[in-house]
Amino acid sequence: MVIKNATFITSAASPSQFIKTDKPIIAVVGKSNVGKSSFINCIANQKKLAKTSDTPGRTRLVNYFDFQDFILADLPGYGYAKVSKAEKDRWGAVMEKFFSDRANACFVFSLLDIRHQPTADDVTMINYLHSNAFSFAFIATKADKLSRMQVKNRVREIADFLKVTPDKVIAFSSQTRQGKENVLSRLDVILNALKQSEEDDDELKAEE
Repeated sequence: MVIKNATFITSAASPSQFIKTDKPIIAVVGKSNVGKSSFINCIANQKKLAKTSDTPGRTRLVNYFDFQDFILADLPGYGYAKVSKAEKDRWGAVMEKFFSDRANACFVFSLLDIRHQPTADDVTMINYLHSNAFSFAFIATKADKLSRMQVKNRVREIADFLKVTPDKVIAFSSQTRQGKENVLSRLDVILNALKQSEEDDDELKAEE
């Protein structure tokens, strides 16, 4: 996959503002400051498509981006301690509403910091995706902070912790672009599978 022209669409502060589209929607989730904005900018080949910040908890809306072949939805970062309980509850309600409707996302990239074990909030999100039968992949961000051997070991450790095979965890760095081609290849697989499923459905309807 080659991404040439990704653009910002809109931000949604409430479920009533979630966009409806015929294009597949890929969601990005992760704790505050895990590198979601940098991840999005890297795969978009842009520096400022998604706003980055050194301050955790900046993303408080669902931000939508048009990647031509699909729509990317950047969800609010979770797990940031320095916000009020009311604000945390509001974020949680927005995310729960988002994932309660399968039309809001056909696939989810779950971002984790490669340097640390998944947090309790990460596990809660992953369990939620499992329980609602969402298809998703793990992106282990900030791989440039570790040596090559450390990255290999951490990918294996994270995979063991999450009870998946290591190939399900993509080591990624927005600085060195490590893992970018793997992400783009995964997107190709996702979109091709969705297209094939739609074609199969059309054939079944034609036969009825």
